[in-house]
Amino acid sequence: MIKRQLSTKLKELVKKFPILAITGPRQSGKTTLTKMEFPDYTYISMEDPDVQLWAKDDPRGFLEQNDKYVIIDEIQRVPDLFSYLQTHTDGSGITGQYIISGSQSFLLSEKISQSLAGRAVILNLLPFSLYELSEKIHRSMGLDDFLFRGFFPRIYDKNINPVDFYPSYIQAYIERDVRQIKNVTNLYDFNRFLKLCAGRTGQLLNLTSLANDCGISVNTAKAWISVLEQSFIIFLLKPYYRNFNKRTVKMPKLYFYDTGLICSLLGLEDKKQLMTHYLRGSLFENFIILEILKSRFNNGRSSNLYFWRNNHGNEIDCVVEKSDNLYAIEIKSGRTFSSDFFRGINYWNKIAGSISGRSFVVYGGKTNRKTPAGELISWENTKDLIHTINAF
Repeated sequence: MIKRQLSTKLKELVKKFPILAITGPRQSGKTTLTKMEFPDYTYISMEDPDVQLWAKDDPRGFLEQNDKYVIIDEIQRVPDLFSYLQTHTDGSGITGQYIISGSQSFLLSEKISQSLAGRAVILNLLPFSLYELSEKIHRSMGLDDFLFRGFFPRIYDKNINPVDFYPSYIQAYIERDVRQIKNVTNLYDFNRFLKLCAGRTGQLLNLTSLANDCGISVNTAKAWISVLEQSFIIFLLKPYYRNFNKRTVKMPKLYFYDTGLICSLLGLEDKKQLMTHYLRGSLFENFIILEILKSRFNNGRSSNLYFWRNNHGNEIDCVVEKSDNLYAIEIKSGRTFSSDFFRGINYWNKIAGSISGRSFVVYGGKTNRKTPAGELISWENTKDLIHTINAF
């Protein structure tokens, strides 16, 4: 069993709040984590139709019978239960009374802000990070292995071929979660929309172009993007434009919560196809940004990541905001170092001035080195970059 980094924060907060909420993609390991860290808790899944019906028909009776140290999985299937949890936990005064989990970020956040403000804390669990995987697994696999396989726990626990895992994952997601979040009547168009999004990984989100290519309205495209965000399929990286002039790009960039999922949506069936694929650089960029984001979530923090681009095409792939400083990270999939890797960093350092912190380039090679412009870091040592960023 692979130890999850979020466990430390989970054990800390369970002593301080009556309710802990864990959200994240379907099959990211939420159930396994809660069962492993809290073996003495009663586990209840709202995927069970009988239990779901009981909680809907008699929420008070359900909570009275399950009143202390309970894990309620996929709680978003019974949204009315949140209001009853409020009065139930207020009366008991017990910390760690309930651990709730679900795969729909928006619904959990909305219900908690409405009914459980001050009583619950929300933590996000994504699939494995590179750091979490054992040294043996890490060193026995190459970069393209990770990009192609992705990081869903079941792939590693059961040694499942990604070609077998992701199609069924996508089908289950579209047929179950999408219909629950929003009444999408044309699942064929939604599936096509999802694949078009995969082809735009790492690009600015142009809703008009996306809608035209899919044959849907811009409003529908906007609604479907929201569905994909809510269910932890994609995330939008916002541009950083404070302290800069109006010529800065203000559209977000589109990324996925797993690179293996992107590969499947692109129709890739072997890691060798990545070698010459036009999106390999974007997949690598997605992978590195996601590793940094996972480190934030695994420490119970929200995202502080942005990108920066101006109208002249100058760009920084990832900007990390820390106090009064901005740390610039460029991401290059090439395996051989080139001084051109730091071209964007050099421009950034000139215009950012006093707010510019340390600068980094993460690349597809194996050697770390320091240069006058910034630090070069191998993808294999991304944890060194994360440690450095979190130390400031």
